[in-house]
Amino acid sequence: MILDYAIDFAFLCFGLGLAMNLYRLFNAPGVTDRILALDTMVINVLALLVLYGIETRSGINFEAALLFAMTGFVSTVAYCKFILRGDIIE
Repeated sequence: MILDYAIDFAFLCFGLGLAMNLYRLFNAPGVTDRILALDTMVINVLALLVLYGIETRSGINFEAALLFAMTGFVSTVAYCKFILRGDIIE
């Protein structure tokens, strides 16, 4: 009973955080702020995936969150490397 309310509140908080990051993505003053907004959006989407897995009692969402985390990390590193050096592959 109380866990349902806590999960709904967590969905609301992470959804609001995702919306704020989306706003920051489009209205950021610099490229580095946009990279940080994208990285934080990945973290919020991971939290939403895990929360959905808890709510539905399904294990497949945790595996999807793990794959999404690895993809998000690699894309953030590649984007930062592109901004710093101008190319990704040396």
